[in-house]
Amino acid sequence: MNAKPHIPPLYAWWYALMAIGGLGFGLLGDRRPFGEGFMRHPLVVFFVIVAAVLLVVRVALAKPVPEVIPERVLLTGCIIGAAAFLVGNWIGVHLLATH
Repeated sequence: MNAKPHIPPLYAWWYALMAIGGLGFGLLGDRRPFGEGFMRHPLVVFFVIVAAVLLVVRVALAKPVPEVIPERVLLTGCIIGAAAFLVGNWIGVHLLATH
């Protein structure tokens, strides 16, 4: 009787999109495509976009985001996104570097 943990599809999408987004922005991280400075760092831009999308979800559904995606799942997704950013940045610097 090994019961698999059930992850609702919406949560799985949240985790997957945060991982893909973090990885993508991490691959861009070393090149600094948005310019120099703290607010133009790819990790900051990534989380600004995530915040904007969550605000759009809030307005579109007309209810608080934590009613749709619980706080713990939101935080876990953000941690996954940040970790994926670091992995993507490492890949971009060490494996895809064109010296």
